Amino acid sequence: MKSVKNGRDGRTRIIEGALRRFSQDGVSATTLASLREESGVSVGSFYHHFASKEHVFGVLYAEILAAYQAAFVAELVSHDDARAGIEAVVAFHMRWAGEHPERARLLISERPPRKTEPGGSEVAEARRSFFRQVADWWKPHMKNGLLQPVHATMCYVLWLGPAQEMCRLWFAGAHQPTEEEIKGLGEAAWQSLRQQNREQ
Repeated sequence: MKSVKNGRDGRTRIIEGALRRFSQDGVSATTLASLREESGVSVGSFYHHFASKEHVFGVLYAEILAAYQAAFVAELVSHDDARAGIEAVVAFHMRWAGEHPERARLLISERPPRKTEPGGSEVAEARRSFFRQVADWWKPHMKNGLLQPVHATMCYVLWLGPAQEMCRLWFAGAHQPTEEEIKGLGEAAWQSLRQQNREQ
C-alpha cells in the first residue's frame, strides 16, 4: 500500500510542479530537469509516471480542460433562459480564470495536444462530449428563435473570444477587469449570439 501511495504522490507532485513551470515559463522553455527539480522527484520516479515533458503536458492539459468544461456545462444547464445562460457563462469564464490563473493561462496560451500527441485523444473526446452538451442546451433556444444557428467554432469566438482577450490582458498585468466590464462582456456576447429579429 505504501508504494502505491508514494506512486500517486509522485505523479501528483509532477503534475503540480509542471503546472507551475508551464504557467510561468511556457511549455517550450520548460526543461525535463526543471520539471524534476520543481516536483522533487527522482529521474526514475519521473519516468515511472511519464515518458516525456510532452506526456506531462498532454495529461495536464486534458485534466484541466475536462475540469473547466464540466464546470462550464454545470453553469450553463443551470439556466433555462437563453440570455441568462449566455451571460452567466461569460461571468463563469472570468471567475474561473481568476480562481485558477495557472490553469487558465495554460488553456489560453498553449496549443492543445494534437490527436497523435500525448493527451490528444482525450482532449478530442472531451471536446466532442462538451460540444454535444452545449448543443443540447443551445438547440431548443435556436428553434425558438432566440439564438443563432452558428457553427461551434464561430459560437465559441463570439461567445468567449472577447473574454479570452480580456484574460490575456489580465494575466499580462496590463488590466484588471472590473465587475462592470465583465457584465459588459456578457451583454456583448448575448448581442452577438441572439437572433437579431428578436427584441430582447
